Amino acid sequence: MRAVVQTVGRASVTVDGEVVGAIENGLLVLLGVTHTDTAETAQTMARKVHELRILDDERSAADTGAPILVVSQFTLYGDARKGRRPSWTAAAPAEVAEPLVTAVVDALRQRNAPVETGRFRAHMLVESTNIGPRTLLLDL
Repeated sequence: MRAVVQTVGRASVTVDGEVVGAIENGLLVLLGVTHTDTAETAQTMARKVHELRILDDERSAADTGAPILVVSQFTLYGDARKGRRPSWTAAAPAEVAEPLVTAVVDALRQRNAPVETGRFRAHMLVESTNIGPRTLLLDL
């Protein structure tokens, strides 16, 4: 499982002209799933994201109650080493990835994190205003 975590002043996801998820002053998490990921991987990713000390004064979303916007992003497993057309074979198929993305979101909510999401398998317009910018790759 991979996540790109960014600190944002605001972030939103729009699908077909409708905002389906939006936050202010929190974390935007682009989340990719691979074939070997499990429910345990999802729990670990949720904990890492929630406790990641990337906010001001080395604080975490767990410390501050900052909201988290989770957006599924299979392209994090794209491989363009052999040319200009990426291969997506390392990305888990949707029927495997969707329940694991949901498991990360559920695990964050069980930790009392305020969580918004994108919409799986939808063409999403993701907008963000980064703070810092502070961006980190988590690769489990």
